[in-house]
Amino acid sequence: MERLQKFLSECGVASRRRSEELILSGKVTVNGVVVKTLGTKVSDNDLVSVNGKVVKRDIKEYYLLYKPRGVISSVKDEKNRKTVVDLVHTSSRIYPIGRLDYDTTGIILLTNDGELSNLLMHPKSNVSKEYIAKVKGFFSKDDALLLSKGVLLNGKKTKPALFKLKKYDKKSDTSYVKVVISEGRNHQVKDMFSFLGYNVLKLKREKYAFLDLSGLKSGEYRKLSLKEVRQLYSLK
Repeated sequence: MERLQKFLSECGVASRRRSEELILSGKVTVNGVVVKTLGTKVSDNDLVSVNGKVVKRDIKEYYLLYKPRGVISSVKDEKNRKTVVDLVHTSSRIYPIGRLDYDTTGIILLTNDGELSNLLMHPKSNVSKEYIAKVKGFFSKDDALLLSKGVLLNGKKTKPALFKLKKYDKKSDTSYVKVVISEGRNHQVKDMFSFLGYNVLKLKREKYAFLDLSGLKSGEYRKLSLKEVRQLYSLK
């Protein structure tokens, strides 16, 4: 048994807050009876309808996708560009957890589990994300230390992170830098490099928490195991 508004949210009807509004406005019925009381509990055996249409809980699905360059991290795109959802073959209404920029490659998770998505994207979440960045110029130890301690972006200091030079190509004057952050601000990695004048030529997310891209090629995906899903739920 669970609260009606949570059930509606998990069925993909609306957010919990919007679901509460639907209940209070008398648009939700349970077993044919209008319910206007928040906190009413239901189970999968109850017949729940919104505006006369029966709603059912989606079977939870979890995917790990190796996002290619030139793909949008959203469900739909107004410019009709290919999205991460287009790459995963399922009839369920899935959506990405967080996002990667259009030109950024690497690991991204997709699901229809709103609870897990909210948990992983919550501002207080400390889920680690590991990247390899290719930047123009030589990336110095002093700059690595400065960025690792945190810098001020849009009036807010970034959390402690890891920036470490992996390789410097003298011929092309480019550095390959390992980056590990625990935040999810838009364009954060690029903005941190830009703060010190570095231009990011390529960016790839290689790890998300304990998950990596092992066995996958660009554009490929796999389902997460039950064990992996449980591990994601245990992250703080």
